[in-house]
Order: sequence, then structure tokens, then C-alpha cells
Amino acid sequence: MDSRGQVMGMNNYTRKFFLMICDLLLVNLATVVPILTLLADNQMPVRYSGSQLIITTVVIFVIYLTFFNLFKLYNRDWVYAGMGELVAIIGAVTAGSAVILLLGPLGLQLLPIYLVLTQWALIIIFVGGSRLAWRLFIEHKKSLAGKSGRKTIIVGAGDAGVMVARELKGHDSYSPVGFIDDDPDKKHLIILGFPVLGAREEIPRVVKQFNVDLIIIAMPSVNSEAIREIIEICRTTRVEIKILPGIYQIINGNVSVSHLRLVQLEDLLHREAVQVDLKEVAGYLKGANVLITGAGGSIGSELCHQVSLYQPAKLILLGHGENSIHKIWLKLQEKFKDIPLAIEIADVRDKVKINYIFEKYRPRVVFHAAAHKHVPLMEMHPDEAVKTNVFGTLNVADAADRVGVKVFVMISTDKAVNPSSV
Repeated sequence: MDSRGQVMGMNNYTRKFFLMICDLLLVNLATVVPILTLLADNQMPVRYSGSQLIITTVVIFVIYLTFFNLFKLYNRDWVYAGMGELVAIIGAVTAGSAVILLLGPLGLQLLPIYLVLTQWALIIIFVGGSRLAWRLFIEHKKSLAGKSGRKTIIVGAGDAGVMVARELKGHDSYSPVGFIDDDPDKKHLIILGFPVLGAREEIPRVVKQFNVDLIIIAMPSVNSEAIREIIEICRTTRVEIKILPGIYQIINGNVSVSHLRLVQLEDLLHREAVQVDLKEVAGYLKGANVLITGAGGSIGSELCHQVSLYQPAKLILLGHGENSIHKIWLKLQEKFKDIPLAIEIADVRDKVKINYIFEKYRPRVVFHAAAHKHVPLMEMHPDEAVKTNVFGTLNVADAADRVGVKVFVMISTDKAVNPSSV
């Protein structure tokens, strides 16, 4: 259970009942206080005293409770309350107040108009304030728990960095210290309660000053040259470095600690991200069988997400590593439930198996992303690079030609066409 669950310590039904009891007290308080104030000044009719006051407050609470449920105030996670939740509170209270006002012309005036307006403002303040107080209480609990976690700085104060910071706040094992960002306009800003501590050149100073245990690089859209420079700076601190590798999590607003990984060799290579203009082939993708080789790799998995947006008839995930293929398969199943998926575990060097797969699915579009891409390693093992990048590509191209593939897109220059790495 996460820290939020431990603090709350209640299931949904208990939480809903607890919130209703709080709202009962708050709505009655917002109703009774102005009535009693006016009664003390002898400005209210006598009918608002005694049992009549109790009946009035009960009817008013039932009206507001109805609209609180209609606006789903009890189905929201107030730990992450924001502007949307405030708008919902204002909407529910306004609707309830409108009904109370409309009952007047029908012969059932619960409160005078001026008192309804006072009550409207008080309920918004009381109910909204209670939700804000709850969120602040949880945030305080998290901050206390996080102080015992690993002190962490996040490189990148953009969308990705903010999402990472928000995720780390919910984990007891991390204690975010602040952000590092080169944008001078962000320096000294406070984001989600964490300051922007300086530019990349100041990473060693910040690590030493705050006794940082972990550096997280959250800049998935930055070019590889900048990432390499940042990693080199971080390595001088001898602190553990992790990186958020993919950009599709940011597009979908889905970032978790599980997406973070240790820096790998390809992060250090001066190798720009492959840019594929899928709009040029979008007409071929919709309603077509699309096959992607190397579908579990960093490039292939991103292609899988992008191709799925264009509603292919079937997406065939071909790869040699069953673990990486399984991971991308699970992610696609979750995000694109209406896209039929097929998995083929195969090596592009296996000509017989590749021919069988192409005959089985007869794809219209093929994205060939399978390749050995770690150039320094492949320079030490050129025979393996040639087997996969040259002859493997030949097998895929021959099979595609044999079944009449309409569009064949070759990804990267690591393969047989103008192979700069060779």
C-alpha cells in the first residue's frame, strides 16, 4: 500500500461516509451561524427558532447532499484536489442554492434570499477549505515520510520533470530536493514545493550542498548531445544516475517510478532520435496489417504506440527478446484495447521463420527497426552486426517483396542502405 493509503487508512465506503458526516456539520454550520446571528439581533422571524430550525437545516442538507452526489464530490480523490475539484464544489453548491431559491415562489421559503447568498459563500469556503486542509495534511505526512528517503534532484523542470516530481512525492523511498534546469527564467522558481536550484553546470555544487543520493534525468525530448553532456557532468559527482527514457509516457500523462532506469550506453552515443513522419503513410496504416520488427526496442516500441493511433487492422509485434516484446504488448493492450495485436518471437536472421511470418499475416506496411545499434560494441563484433543488420535486413526485405508489401520503411542507418556504421 502506498503512503497515501497508509495515511488515509479507510476504504471507499468509509471515506464517503466520513466526508458526508463532515459535510453535514459544515453545511449546518453555514446555515445555522447566520440564522443565529440574525436571531440575536431580533432580525429573523420567530419561525426559525426551535424545531422549525432543525427541520429547515435537515431539508437544506438533503438538497445539498443530493447535488454533492450528482457532481460526484464523494468519488474524487481529494489528495490530488485541484482547480477541477474546486469548480465541482462551486457547481454543486450553486445548484443547491438555486433549488432553495426556487422553492420560495412555490410557497416553501426555507431561507430569505440574502441569507441563501450568505450561506452559498460560507458552504463553498467551509467545504472547499475542508478538502484543502485534508490535502495539506496528506502532503505534510508525505513530506515527513519522504525525509527518510533518498535525497533526489531532478534534471529538467519541464512537463516530464514535474510529472516525475509529483510521482516521487507519493513514495516514501524518495525525498526530492529540487530541480536543475538551464532556463534562466525558471531559476529560483518553486514547482510543486521544490525549488529550481540552478543550471546543469551547478549539479556538482547542488549534490554536495544537499548530500544528494540520486540524480534523475527527466528530459526525454532533448537531443542526445545535451543528454551526453548532462550525464558527463552528473558522473563527476559519483552519485547514482537514472533517466526517464521515453516520451510516450509524457504524451499520455503516465509517469511512474517504474519507468526510470539506469543510464545505458545508447544514452551516451551521439545519435539523434529517429524522426518518422507517420502522416505520410497514415493512409496506408488505417485498416491495414502492419508489422514492426524490433518492436520491443526503444525505437520499435515508440513506433508501436504511434502506429496504433492510426487504427491498423492488426499490429504484428516481431522481436527476438521475449521480455521486451511482452512489455510492449501489455502496454499496448492497456492503451489501445480496440487494436488487434499479434506477437511473433523470431530472429530476423532466421530466413525460414521470417518467410513463414510474412506468409501468415501478409502485411501491407512494414517498419523494419530490428538492428544491433550499439556501434562501439558492434565494432568489436562486426560479424554479428553484419549477420543482423545486413543479412537480417535482406531476409525481411525479400519476404516483404515476396508477399507484396506496399510500404517498407527502414529505420536507422545501422542497416544495409548507406550504412555509415560499417
